[in-house]
Amino acid sequence: MTAAGVGVLVETDGHGATLVSREALTFARELAGGQPVHAVVVGPLDADVEDALLPQLGEQGVAMLHHATADGLGAYSAAAWAAAAVDVVTRASVRALLAAGTPRGNEVMAHAAVRLGVAMAANVVAADGVDPLVVSRQVVGGTVLEEMRLDDAVAVLSVAGHALDPAPAASPTEPEVTAFTPTLSEADLVARVVRTEVGAPDESAALGSARVVVGAGRGAGSADGFKDLVSLTELLGGVLGVSRVVTSLGWRPHHEQVGQTGSRIAPDIYIPCGISGAIQHWAGCSSAKTILAINTDPEAPMVTRAHYAVIGDLHEIVPAINDEIRRRRG
Repeated sequence: MTAAGVGVLVETDGHGATLVSREALTFARELAGGQPVHAVVVGPLDADVEDALLPQLGEQGVAMLHHATADGLGAYSAAAWAAAAVDVVTRASVRALLAAGTPRGNEVMAHAAVRLGVAMAANVVAADGVDPLVVSRQVVGGTVLEEMRLDDAVAVLSVAGHALDPAPAASPTEPEVTAFTPTLSEADLVARVVRTEVGAPDESAALGSARVVVGAGRGAGSADGFKDLVSLTELLGGVLGVSRVVTSLGWRPHHEQVGQTGSRIAPDIYIPCGISGAIQHWAGCSSAKTILAINTDPEAPMVTRAHYAVIGDLHEIVPAINDEIRRRRG
């Protein structure tokens, strides 16, 4: 980018900036090309969250944290958050505004783009060129990359989750913190979260952050066909993920599902066993760094897309792998 840097809407949890927001900050730093990166946080922050957040932003090379506070910002409102983000565009004169491609990130960026009168690119995985900015983004459930040109005065986009790993800046910073009150109208707060209820623990979160995932599909055969797959998962210190058909048949719980309607994963290694590799499943696992497929069909889409493949029955191959791991570990 050629002027004033990049603004990033940062989402927080109990540990500071969320993983996908830190990924977006890394993307923003590369996009900024040496210009400042501005972080935007909306609403009140617990002291513990703020204490964790500032070092994380400094590690990402953030120059300034813009903290939006106002009556009505205690709960999520897409229009109000967008108003705060657009205020930062003006305050910091940034050339790009982005967020992680989460439900909130995409919603807020869409509102911000409308307010700015510009186009928005969702689920971006790469950027090329600066004048104009050209981005590649995931479409059709992540199975196709579309090239999009953003030549408006301000580029607005969201970064696909796990499109890259969060990486520290070469020169960490001590972000300057500035609090501001965005200009809000009554209309900005018409649609907002009015109540939250604590539900069951999000067991799918383990899949999203796992470094090793063992996948299981229809080839498992039945609800009783997962014993060896679970053993392999435990031996590798990984997490079990399954295809949609497995959950549809009731063989495994939905929180283990990988795919367009399940979790999106980006492990160091993914071992899909007995999974054909339908488009919907590929949308959830295409960011895996290495894929080792085990399948009886050498022409299965998962096999043809994998980095490595073993052709055979998973009920013969997986037990043999487990025995060899145990043997090598003594």
